[in-house]
Amino acid sequence: MLSLAHASHPLATPFRISRGVRTSAEAVVATISRGGLTGRGEAMPYPRYGESVGSVIKEASLLSAAIAGGLDRRGLGELLSPGAARNAIDCALWDLVSQNIGLPVSALLGHSGALPALASAQTVSLDAPERMAAAARSLAHLDLVKIKVDAVDPASQIRAVRDVLPDARLIVDPNESWTLDLLQSLQPVLAEARIDLVEQPLPAGEDDALLGFTSVARLCADESCHTAADLPRLRGRYQVVNIKLDKTGGLTGALELLDEARAQGFGIMVGCMISSSLAIAPAWHVARHAEFVDLDGPLWLKDDHAGGAVMRDGLLQPPAPELWGGGTRAKVAHSA
Repeated sequence: MLSLAHASHPLATPFRISRGVRTSAEAVVATISRGGLTGRGEAMPYPRYGESVGSVIKEASLLSAAIAGGLDRRGLGELLSPGAARNAIDCALWDLVSQNIGLPVSALLGHSGALPALASAQTVSLDAPERMAAAARSLAHLDLVKIKVDAVDPASQIRAVRDVLPDARLIVDPNESWTLDLLQSLQPVLAEARIDLVEQPLPAGEDDALLGFTSVARLCADESCHTAADLPRLRGRYQVVNIKLDKTGGLTGALELLDEARAQGFGIMVGCMISSSLAIAPAWHVARHAEFVDLDGPLWLKDDHAGGAVMRDGLLQPPAPELWGGGTRAKVAHSA
């Protein structure tokens, strides 16, 4: 049986990017019950891709009969396009299989032992440069920090953060707000600030402008890369791809993109929407293979699930196995 619910996660502080400000994360949680076991998956509908809570619930609910009839992950991929709806159901099916077999997802994927802690970025959201600097000071214990910028004064925003974080690796994320001319003009600033990665500088669909352009910082495709099918048109334009389960349609598609991207020579970043640890837990199984990890979504929430991911000693600690994919039949975490 499939049930779908809207979950609203208030943020501890507003999250600003070039497209606007958010004060809450609006999620869809899919719950699949079979044989006395319950698997869950959380997805984040994203208006940038034409999604809403209502549209995702409507799309996912169309599969109620198929799921009642025993639909598996392979069949899901044949019935539903990649996106948030498929992500929620795919992750719920992984969780359910893990419980049914009695093994954690990591073991199903050939790994032994507990999930590793990750050197994940935390994000400095878009603001006035002086406020961005103040926010960055609280992240001085981290090795990797991400800066949200726009096209108004990105040089000042970047310099403000670099001035207070002299040693951290930095990712700059304009969220599609730059032009090629602006990217070119910022090359000295990116070099001066020792930026490791620029994430999706140009709008998706304008990637051809990057052909023949060499940046001092590697360029990462985010909005331009959803699934493995996107990789051929990204070659010669980007050097890194950002894998997000809400774009790939779940862990199944994310693992396919990971394998194909590495085979084609792309560097790997794993990111997330602002979300709870229920959404982050499946991404861990991709992020353990990534050069750049950006899974700080739950750290923006006022209240996460019990046993959720936490930052400790500069490393993001994995969620408790009982929350998702731990192979346990315990029900307590599902009341969190």
